[in-house]
Amino acid sequence: MSPVSLVLIALGIALVAYGVVRARGPYERYSALREQDANVARYEAWRGGVRANDRTGASVAMAILRRQVQIGVGIAIAGVVVIVLGLVIR
Repeated sequence: MSPVSLVLIALGIALVAYGVVRARGPYERYSALREQDANVARYEAWRGGVRANDRTGASVAMAILRRQVQIGVGIAIAGVVVIVLGLVIR
């Protein structure tokens, strides 16, 4: 393996690690908000109330967190591409 391919593989591993770390926190918060939102929906259905489809603070937060997770996953995917590129280059 050439030094360039080794550098690309190391850079790819670093990108994958950074992407995973960056996506983990927002994903955990997003999952908790999603569970809480589902719980509220079940409670309101049990009460017989109609739930409005208005945007709430929680829905805005979930959209922001979803975008942060998508960015983190994109960085990790870019890292995988760089690793493959490093393996292909000889």
